[in-house]
Parts: sequence; C-alpha cells; structure tokens
Amino acid sequence: MAGTIKAYETGAGKRYMVRYRKPDKSSTDKRGFRTKKEAELFLASVTVSKAKGEYVDPAAGRATIGILGPLWLEKKSTLKPSAYRPLEIAWRVYVLPKWGRHSVASIEVAEVEAWISQLIKGTAPRDRQLGRTKKVPAQKQLSATSVLRAVGVLAGILDDAQRAGRILKNPARGNENLPRKSSNKTRRYLSDDEVMRLASAIADPVRSVLVLTLAYTGLRWSEAIGLRVRDVNPLRRRLHVRRVQVELDGMFHEGEPKNWERRTVPFPEFLRPALEQLCEGLGPNDHVFVDDLGNHLRQPNIAKSWFLAGQARAGIERLTPHDLRHTAASLAISEGANPKAVQAMLGHKSAAMTLDVYADLFPDDLDDVAVRLDARATAATDVGEMWVNVGIRTA
Repeated sequence: MAGTIKAYETGAGKRYMVRYRKPDKSSTDKRGFRTKKEAELFLASVTVSKAKGEYVDPAAGRATIGILGPLWLEKKSTLKPSAYRPLEIAWRVYVLPKWGRHSVASIEVAEVEAWISQLIKGTAPRDRQLGRTKKVPAQKQLSATSVLRAVGVLAGILDDAQRAGRILKNPARGNENLPRKSSNKTRRYLSDDEVMRLASAIADPVRSVLVLTLAYTGLRWSEAIGLRVRDVNPLRRRLHVRRVQVELDGMFHEGEPKNWERRTVPFPEFLRPALEQLCEGLGPNDHVFVDDLGNHLRQPNIAKSWFLAGQARAGIERLTPHDLRHTAASLAISEGANPKAVQAMLGHKSAAMTLDVYADLFPDDLDDVAVRLDARATAATDVGEMWVNVGIRTA
C-alpha cells in the first residue's frame, strides 16, 4: 500500500491525515487536509514523485536561506579576497534581507522574478541586518553586474539545496528578465602627447613614473603596485607580473594575478632609467611603487586625488587609472602589434577576448582588407572586361 488516509477531529471540524513511507523507508505524515479528495490527491502525487525519483522530503525543504547561505559562502572563502568580497557584500546587503527567513522549498519563480525587477529598479530590500529594509535612491540604482551577482548568490545557495535533495528545481535559474552587461562601453584612449602631458603634470616622481608604466605596459593598478625590485629586469626591459596588491576596505591583500596567470611584460626603453632610479637602494623584495613612507600607493579617489589634479593641470578630459591600460592597448595596436602580442601583454585569456574587448580599435582594418582584396582581384584579371562579358554595366 502506498499509504493510508485517516480522519480526525479538530476544533475547526473534520480533517484528514496522510501517512506514507519516504524513499528511505521511514514513515512520515502530513495533516490538515479539509477533504478526503485533497488527501488522496496528495498521496497520489507522493507516489508518482517517488516512482520518478523526484521525491523531496518536506522536512529538508524547510531549511531557510538564512541557514544555508553562510554554508555556501564558507565554500567561497578560498577565493581571492577581491573575488570573495563582492559575493559577501551581495549576500549581506541584498540576499539576506529579502530571503533570509524563506525556506528553500517555499521560494517560487515569480517571487524571484519580482525581486530581480526590484533590484533593477533600485527598490529591493537592502540593509546589513536581517529584516530591515530601505529603498535605494534612484540615482544609485544597481548596475547590471551588481544585479547579476546578487541573483548569482541566491542561485548558488539554491543549487546546493537542489543537490542536497531539498528542492526539485532551482527557481533562481533560467530567469529571462536578468539584465545584460553592456558590451559597448565608451573607452578613453590617450595619445602619446596626452600621456606625456599627464605624467609631466604630476609633481611626485613615483606617481609620474607609475602613470607612464601603466600607459605603456598595460598593467592593472594592482599588478603595478605589486611589483618588487626583483620583478624589474632593466637589461631585457621586462616586468614580471608575479603577485598583486589588492586594496579592500583600506587594507592591502597580496595575491595571485587575475586568472592566476603570471606573465612577462615588455616596457619601452625610455622607461628604463626611471625604473632603475626607483629601484636604487632597495632590496630585491622591496616594492617599487611606494610613497615616501614606504607604503603602497592607494588607487586615486574618483572625486578628489593627485590623479585628477594632474589631469586638470594637463588639460585632459577626466579618466580613470584603468583607462591607462586601455591606452596601452590602443598604442600597441596603432603600431601594428598583432592581437596575440596584445593578449600576452594585457594578460587576457585569449586573443579572441582581446579582439572582443578592443574591437573599436580595428575598424580601419576592414577598409584595409577591402583594398587588399580589390588589388588581388584586379591583378588577376581585367575586371572591366569581365563585367562586360557577364553583362554588368559599370558606367
């Protein structure tokens, strides 16, 4: 027998209880059915789900996001600090306030979709304490990246619940209203003259050399300030990217480069004397780009900093330090460097990624291709005569 149905009396009237065996052969029951028909339908659904291997124990599904979330986050603690920190913030600020008290089995697709819409509009619950909410001002609506990260955290927690047999399907996967990251951001590229003006407008020699290094090697900020004296090879004009220094909450964390890939980057000859001077009197493990007290240089603040002041003095449109990395790619490509060389310099995973990121730097190549193909065709035959032969009027 698949199970039994028994009636019992309550203060509200007659109710029915279903007793059945779970796949592990232990017995359980569910009470509160108002009619025998409801109880029979439930028992039939349990029987079918067991036969299909899709049975989900109701007790397991009562585990809340607030309980399972920290367990999921703990598994991510092995990530680099720069990767872990955004996940922890998304969990604490966006996922926990909304879903912390929800059992995993109670979450519906429609609820998740509504939450995603709220995130996009900037009206989703958010706070540092469970249960407290406030609206995000319109001017601070979440970026697509932040929305995708918050949804990804919830989806990851529910993935674990699904693997543990707490839920049959993950309601946070496959949503069609997720925002898409913009792939057509306008990038700022400096000319050689602008780079030199900017470097000259910065009085501090260490910061001035840092600007030139970023603009002519394509290093990320964390990679540049992570350079040690032993990473600088002036004879071969090479910088060895082995470790990075990432600033999080005012503290610096040393770690592996992005994508865990160490690389060697060339630098132009004119930088050699400056880099050699910065390394004078230092030990091989000392960092190259430090302030007067030997501390790491902090990334310039977007509102007020030596970097912005230098731009103002140089008469250059506002840009970020990361734009100097884009400038390095632009300068290399303009000098005819092939995508594979630019990929190696920037540390991209593939040349295809380099082409995708800097597709806007290659539009003239299309005209060049057309010109070259035209030259090949006209060298092979009298094109005008060919058109006449096939009946095409060219005049």
